Amino acid sequence: MLKEAYHPNAYLTSIRNVKLGLKARTKILKVLESRSLETKNIAGEAGLHYHVVRYHLKLLEKEGIVQRKGSRPYVWGLTGLGQKRLVDLR
Repeated sequence: MLKEAYHPNAYLTSIRNVKLGLKARTKILKVLESRSLETKNIAGEAGLHYHVVRYHLKLLEKEGIVQRKGSRPYVWGLTGLGQKRLVDLR
């Protein structure tokens, strides 16, 4: 049985990491690696429902991996910590 590969930043310390959450966060983080976007655009590119993306962005924000910029509609992007973790793992 092949083990699925998840984005290294998809694992959170504050909550239990279940497969569905890891898959969703991996899709979100892969989209944000290329550029910062609004929630609805992230949802479209990741192929996830808007509310799923919003929920996981809030969790990732709490962990310091992503941050929102501006006022509504927020533009989400990776933080320096999110980028640093990627560099450390390569």
